[in-house]
Amino acid sequence: MLLTKHAHNKTAGLACMLFTVSLAIFAAFPATAKVLATVNGKQITDDDVKIAADDLRGSLPPQLEGKARDSYLLDFLIDGELVAQKAVAEKADQTPEFAKKLAYYREKLLMDGVLEQVAKTAATDAAIKATYDEAAKAQKPETEIHARHILVATEDEAKAALKRLMGGDEFATIAKEVSKDPGSAGGDLGWFTKDRMVPEFADAAFKLEVGQVSDPVKSPFGWHIIEVLDKRQKTFPPLDQVKEQVTRYVVQKAQTALVADLRKTAKIERTEPPEPPKAANPSPASPVPAAPNGKK
Repeated sequence: MLLTKHAHNKTAGLACMLFTVSLAIFAAFPATAKVLATVNGKQITDDDVKIAADDLRGSLPPQLEGKARDSYLLDFLIDGELVAQKAVAEKADQTPEFAKKLAYYREKLLMDGVLEQVAKTAATDAAIKATYDEAAKAQKPETEIHARHILVATEDEAKAALKRLMGGDEFATIAKEVSKDPGSAGGDLGWFTKDRMVPEFADAAFKLEVGQVSDPVKSPFGWHIIEVLDKRQKTFPPLDQVKEQVTRYVVQKAQTALVADLRKTAKIERTEPPEPPKAANPSPASPVPAAPNGKK
């Protein structure tokens, strides 16, 4: 079961150690949870299943739900306990390497506990709403257009496509037949702001009025014929669409602030100077990330 079911790479290699750690921790407390299984006298409880579920979230097979999921986790714990007991029998928990890893994971668990509590305290509905409103207020007015294009390799091909278009052929038909851009159905690029396209394309497209078609335009990708279908002012997404991103921003900001405050009052001595960061940006620049900078 352990090898065939468990796909969580980060914990698989340290399973023996972590299960042994759990033995040491829970042995110090009276058992109050429901016992689900015993492995050579060692009890596994529903609390253990809850801890495993939290540790393995995101790596469990998505089709597992309810009792099937609990059974899967219990089998994982049983297999893990068997391997952990073998490791203890072989005195793997008495090596210097184990002691170092145990100390590391003890501090990591303590850190995670504090940061989780900060997250719960920071991510209130009021804080999320205030952060969202601030970001929405800070957004500068920006025009976006809905356009389509035909992309070909040479200027002559672009002129030939434009001639067909002026002769009455449908734009989408020509695009399907000759365009080299597989990412746009019938040449349709959807809505975009100027910064999302390469400068040569963007400059030409944003000079057009609605319904206008460009002359051949050269970019690093080839030659384009562009038609603007519509224009509008970019609107800020509603909160329900970006609440997850805003929440992450609020939480990360609070956690970063906590660490910064702790550093201010701590005595930290480094034996070697730190490497200069490549991108010193410990917190997100905006609670609502910009759209991917897709270049056409």
